[in-house]
Amino acid sequence: MGPAATSHTLLCLCFMSVCVPTGMIDAAPTQELEVKKPRGDVPDTLPEPESEPTTQISDFENSYNYVLSRLAGMDQAIHKLNVGHYTLDVKVSQLIDRISRLDAKVGELEDKIHEVYQHSKDNRKETGRLEGCQKGHRMGYKCYLVYNSLEDYAGASRKCLERGGRMAMPRDRKEQEALADYVKNFFHPGNWPVWLGINDLRSEGVYLFDDGTQVSYFQWRKHFLSSQPDGGRRENCVAMSSDDGDWWDHYCDRTMNYICEFDDRVAL
Repeated sequence: MGPAATSHTLLCLCFMSVCVPTGMIDAAPTQELEVKKPRGDVPDTLPEPESEPTTQISDFENSYNYVLSRLAGMDQAIHKLNVGHYTLDVKVSQLIDRISRLDAKVGELEDKIHEVYQHSKDNRKETGRLEGCQKGHRMGYKCYLVYNSLEDYAGASRKCLERGGRMAMPRDRKEQEALADYVKNFFHPGNWPVWLGINDLRSEGVYLFDDGTQVSYFQWRKHFLSSQPDGGRRENCVAMSSDDGDWWDHYCDRTMNYICEFDDRVAL
């Protein structure tokens, strides 16, 4: 290689920022040139930073934080439930208080209604008694009144009590004759049976007045064709025939007219 070629090669190497001594080029013309970079040069490609490995401590912290967040949410929900429960408890207490006051008012109203009913009942009884003595027949300390409406024995007894009286109970001949005469005149010229307050419902053959006292005087019909009583256990209630005043036993569920008696307080 001539001097011109050597100079040209040296210029090329210097242009590439690499300076190689001339002697080395001459000594090893066929050897591959080695390029050495200064110590302070930055490498062409930077190495990628290695990722930090996940440790057990970081996993535990994540789980712990998750549990804390869930507990906080549960605590808020429980707080809301407590607030709602308290509000509901207050409303229930107010409702119970109102119901208690309402019960007290209802009790007072029931007492007043009962009082009014009792007064009305007493008034009906007094009105019935006055009616019985004004419209009916007075005899001694009693007043008798015939009711021309059909009732069975129990219904007739209840009606007399509601009017402040009781079913007619002739206790001796004098009362029987006065009652028979009154009934005969009331239904004349017909002949109708009317209930008396006499029955043997408790014990067959043992006749009691409607107030529970035992009958000692009887006015049974006596006839060779049909003597009374003849109904046995089937007929346990007593009625008077209006034409002659005789007593007959009948079925207690039969409906007929009835007689009530009242205390004559004027005579008393």
